[in-house]
Amino acid sequence: MKEMRQHLDKLGSIGSVVAAAACPICFPKLALLGGLLGLGAFSAYEAQLFMAAQLLVVVSVTGQALAYRRHRNVWPFAAALAGGAAVFIGLYVFQSEWLAYAGFAGLVAASGTDLWSRLRRRSARTSVITCPKCGERRRETMPTDACQFFYECSACGAVLRPLPGDCCVFCSYGTVKCPPKQVASQAITS
Repeated sequence: MKEMRQHLDKLGSIGSVVAAAACPICFPKLALLGGLLGLGAFSAYEAQLFMAAQLLVVVSVTGQALAYRRHRNVWPFAAALAGGAAVFIGLYVFQSEWLAYAGFAGLVAASGTDLWSRLRRRSARTSVITCPKCGERRRETMPTDACQFFYECSACGAVLRPLPGDCCVFCSYGTVKCPPKQVASQAITS
């Protein structure tokens, strides 16, 4: 179940980008550009692409809702809700393509924010350890719930131990402090 939620979460992000790219085929201003790129053959399927774009907007908002349930990040979810509402209000209430475009931009911004936060979390879990004996540098994944007291260098075989005052080898020899230290420093600044 958890793995399925992760896939749906990613599908929502991809759906917003595809919806933003697919729906402008409906608008006349971009029809010329589509024709120049050889996309004129899709004009026969305009209604289907239009419906698919709307479905992808729903998928995108659903994916952002699942991401909110997991990460509790309010701003991307709020941007996705506002963007999805703007798309449908622009298309069906005000018949405004600009409002629909603004909605697509909101969905893309929500997905971009979500992607950026995931990349930041991923980079916070890795650190480059430099061996003090031979200078070998290696990117390693840190344990998220504990400190690592020993590390064996793959080049020279030296066993590294934390320096006095440090809790683990990542705090002593790594480019990023261990996750428990990161959490502690965030608690102090909050």
